[in-house]
Amino acid sequence: MPPCVCRAAAVTKQVVWRSLVVGSLSIGNVAFGWGIKDKIVSRSRTCTFAFTSHLPFSGSRTASICRMLHYKARGLDDAVEKLSYPGSEVKRAHVPDEHVKFDKPWSDYQPVEYTATSVLAGPVWADSQDASTISFNKIDGKIDRQSFTGEYKIDKETGRPLNPVGRTGMTGRGLLGRWGPNHAADPIVTRFLEGKLQFIAIKRKDGGGWAIPGGMVEAGETVSLTLKREFGEEAMDLNSKSKEEADKIMAKIDEMFAHGIEIFKGYVDDPRNTDNAWMETVAMNFHVDDSIAAEIKLEAGDDAGAVCWMDIVPDLKLYASHKSIIEEAAKKHGVVL
Repeated sequence: MPPCVCRAAAVTKQVVWRSLVVGSLSIGNVAFGWGIKDKIVSRSRTCTFAFTSHLPFSGSRTASICRMLHYKARGLDDAVEKLSYPGSEVKRAHVPDEHVKFDKPWSDYQPVEYTATSVLAGPVWADSQDASTISFNKIDGKIDRQSFTGEYKIDKETGRPLNPVGRTGMTGRGLLGRWGPNHAADPIVTRFLEGKLQFIAIKRKDGGGWAIPGGMVEAGETVSLTLKREFGEEAMDLNSKSKEEADKIMAKIDEMFAHGIEIFKGYVDDPRNTDNAWMETVAMNFHVDDSIAAEIKLEAGDDAGAVCWMDIVPDLKLYASHKSIIEEAAKKHGVVL
């Protein structure tokens, strides 16, 4: 299937969402955070929009149409350039919109090489520094190195994978453990309270602000297990509980997560991304009624410094592309922000 790109001088997210149709099949979620802002795009520039297709292409994989610009992955946030990489003083090289794509030659490109010392120390969740020994675009032992965007390219000189969205101003892995796609899972637990739609949010300890609880899919782990484990660890402090308490919590989570709706699957515009390592996620919505919600005892744990039920409102400020993911979840419940 050919790439699908929508270019417009001025358009809203809602217009783009409703307008793209391929044959008789609507293309799903607007790819979050790339090339499209919450407000109308300025008429002074042409913007590239992206769409994630929930059409099966290869077995059970989901193919994504990847023709977007990323912003937070280049150190941009709300049109403000913040080139310092998260958790460091290392600054990215500036990458203008017209030079994001790798298929456009840019001889003057001089990205900054950076991999955090915590990654270079060789923890179990991290790859070795030599990317040339890794089998990309396939299941590599217990590690899924396939991308939801399709097959990504490998740099012939370094043997490193290339970010499918394009240049970020930084090479290496930054804070990410894997070369290529780093797969995560994000559980969106929602409820209605006094007519307001809420979701369970956690405050990241790394200074990233409020976010959807979630985390990395570990080697050999299924996405469904990651969703449950991360929610238990971050929103219910599972790791600090006794085995008996933990078993009760997991039983409750199993009940909550029995039925879910996929909200998004694909590349995430994340400030940790580099030219050679990037975040991808599966976001699932689990809506609970009053009786189940009343039994959820929220307690921050693991990477979370705080946890709460948060109103889903237009001026929500969340980590990375999480706001756009929450907006899509809200639509499933008839709430349009």
